[in-house]
Amino acid sequence: MSEAGVIHDIGYQRYQGPRLGRGAVLGALYQHGLRASFGLGRPAKSKIFPWGVVGIVLLVAVINAAVRSQTGNWLFDYYAFDDGMSWLVIFFVAIVAPELVSRDLRSGVLPLYFSRPLRAADYVLAKVGALVTAVWLLLGVPQFIMFLGGAFTTKTGMRGVWHELGLLLPGWGYSVLWAFIFTSISLLVASLTGKRAFAAGGIVAVFLMTTPIVGVLSVLPSETSRHLAALASPMSLIAGVEAWLRGRNDLGIDVGDFGAIYGIEAFCLIAACLLLLLARYRKVASL
Repeated sequence: MSEAGVIHDIGYQRYQGPRLGRGAVLGALYQHGLRASFGLGRPAKSKIFPWGVVGIVLLVAVINAAVRSQTGNWLFDYYAFDDGMSWLVIFFVAIVAPELVSRDLRSGVLPLYFSRPLRAADYVLAKVGALVTAVWLLLGVPQFIMFLGGAFTTKTGMRGVWHELGLLLPGWGYSVLWAFIFTSISLLVASLTGKRAFAAGGIVAVFLMTTPIVGVLSVLPSETSRHLAALASPMSLIAGVEAWLRGRNDLGIDVGDFGAIYGIEAFCLIAACLLLLLARYRKVASL
């Protein structure tokens, strides 16, 4: 009898282990995305830019904490730190967001992801969560270093520490707002193309091209136009929310009586970007 008609038993067996389900897949995808944000598990060249940015923001925080410990005065507070690092955050998300989503589009692995049990909403949640966490860590860890510089040099004991903590927590909240706005915009832009260079350029363009609009609106004779000018750019929008929540007009942006409009637009911008991102991947999953 010919060997071609023989069925050989080569040891294939049914999987008998635990089936972890969607939660485990989502957690693994989130962890992978967070590691990839800082180049962990990637070649050395993938670590150069993110860790270069991390090094710069940490150095700025250490210098600020050192000045505080020696003079008792900040160079800048927790809010101003986020504002000052805005350009670094732009370039950080411009590199990281395409790494998280454009690579998957280019390599064609999304049909495998969405076969089962992962859903489009799970994929979006994992990617958004990973980048929000990465951006928050980029800003929040240096802020914590600034807190340590103030808390351990206070001359009023635990009362001074609690006072410093009361300044840090709103600063962390401000960093969360930065993280959500920058993440939602950058991931939406990056999800439109599988070419990382195009995605990175598109992300930077969104932030850079909207900034001059604010300048144009700010010089119009109408007082209402000046108060609403900062709505035209994501960066100035965040600063407008800060001015509204802190009740200050000495931050370079005067929102007048329209502070609530800034808060509403920030919420709507994040929600719209996330909904569009979800719609984008639901379309991909249905293909």
